[in-house]
Amino acid sequence: MKYLRFKITYGFTLIELMITLAIAGTILGFAIPSFRSTITHNRLSTYANELVTTLNLARSEAIKRGIQVSVARTSSSVSTWEAGWRVFVDINGDGSLDTADSLLQTHEALAAGYTLRTGTNFGCWVAFTAKGLSRGSGASCGGGLSNDTFRLCDSSADTTVSRSITVNPTGRAKTAKTTDDCP
Repeated sequence: MKYLRFKITYGFTLIELMITLAIAGTILGFAIPSFRSTITHNRLSTYANELVTTLNLARSEAIKRGIQVSVARTSSSVSTWEAGWRVFVDINGDGSLDTADSLLQTHEALAAGYTLRTGTNFGCWVAFTAKGLSRGSGASCGGGLSNDTFRLCDSSADTTVSRSITVNPTGRAKTAKTTDDCP
C-alpha cells in the first residue's frame, strides 16, 4: 500500500494576498472618514476644556490673591480668540498686560481651521474680581457686561460638532455642544 505524501507549504499565494489587501483597503476606506470625525470631536473637546481650565485658573487666582485677574486675547481683532490668550494679574484692572502686571499663563494659537469667537461682552478680555465674579471688556475694550459665550468651531460645515463655553456673571464657565452657525 502506498501512502500519499502531501507537500506542506508555508505562506500565501499571490491571489490570497491580493484578496486580503483588497478587503483591508475597503475596510479602511469606510473607517478613515469616521476616524477624522473622531479626531475633530476630540480636538474640539480638548480646546474647550483648555479654555475652561484657563478661566477657572484666572478665577481661582483672583480669589486667592484678592485682586482682578484677566484673560486677554492675543489677537488684534475684537472677539477673535483663536490666536491664543494670556492670563495675568491685572493690577490696574484695565484688561491690558502692563509692566506692573504679572503674567501667569500663555496659551498658544489653536490649530489651523479652528475658530474661537465671542460676543461683544468679552471682545478683548474677560476678568475675574477678588470675589470671583466675572467682568467683560465690552466691544470698545473699556468694560462691559459680565456674561458672554465663547464659540469654538472647526473648518468643516458640520455645526453639530461645535462647542459653546458660557461664562455667567458669577464667574462660572459651562461647556455645551451646540448647533449654532459658526463664523
